[in-house]
Amino acid sequence: MPKHILIFDSGIGGLSVYKEIKYQLPLAKYIYAFDNAAFPYGELTESVLIERTTHIISELCSQFPIDIVVIACNTASTVVLPSLRDKLDIPVVGVVPAIKPAALVSNKIGLLATPATVKRSYTYDLIKSFAPISDVQLLGSTRLVEMAEEKMIGIDVDMRAKRDLSPWQNKVDTIVLGCTHFPFLKNEIKKALGNKILLIDSGEAIARRVKQLLNGDGVESAVLFEGEVFCSAPSIKEEALNHTFKELNFSSLQCLGYPKF
Repeated sequence: MPKHILIFDSGIGGLSVYKEIKYQLPLAKYIYAFDNAAFPYGELTESVLIERTTHIISELCSQFPIDIVVIACNTASTVVLPSLRDKLDIPVVGVVPAIKPAALVSNKIGLLATPATVKRSYTYDLIKSFAPISDVQLLGSTRLVEMAEEKMIGIDVDMRAKRDLSPWQNKVDTIVLGCTHFPFLKNEIKKALGNKILLIDSGEAIARRVKQLLNGDGVESAVLFEGEVFCSAPSIKEEALNHTFKELNFSSLQCLGYPKF
C-alpha cells in the first residue's frame, strides 16, 4: 500500500507544494483538496477558517487512509494547526513564511502574502525572532492570489502583477513568497522588480519535513498512482482545472458539495 498524502489549500496554489513533495516522494498516493467555495481564505475570520478546514479535512480522512496532512496555505496554517492536531491522530504539517532563510542573505526583505497573513501577530513574531535587524516590508494582496489562479489555467497576468508590485520597486532585494500561490508568479515578479530579485518560498522545506515524518517511505510498491482531487463547490472553470490537474497526474475534479458558509 502507498502512503496517502492529503494536501489542502483554499485554491490551487497548493500545487506548488505538491510539486515539491512529489519530487521527494514520487510514488505516494496524493489527494488534493481545495475549498473554492470560500476562496480566498485571506478574507475570512479565524473562526470560519477553523470550522471549514477542520470539517473538510476530517471528512476526507474518514474516506481515505491518510498518513499525513499538509496545510499548503499560509493563511490557514497561522490559525488552524492546533485545532487539527488536536482532532487528528496523524501528522499535520503547515506552511511558515520563510523569514529565517531570507534574513540570512538580506536585510532588505519583502514579505508577499495575503492581507490576513501580514496582519497576524504570528507573522510579526516570526520577524521579531528571525529578522530583528532587517528592514522587512509587508505587502498583502488578494489580487495577486487571484492572478496566480488565473495564470494556472492559462490567463496572462503580466501587466496587472507589475502594477500591484510597483510599491516595492528598488526597495527590496529579497522577497519571501508567503502564500503558496506565489511560486506560480515567479516570472511575473521578476519582470516587475528585476531578474536580480531573490525569491524564497517554503515548498522544498515542507517536502523534506513530510519525507522525514514518513520515514522517507513514500510507497511500498513500484506503482505510479493517479492522484485524486476534490473541490468544495462546482466551478465554471472545471474544464481548465481538469487540464491543469491532468498534467500533474490527477484524475478529474470531484465536488464535495460543502456549503459556502
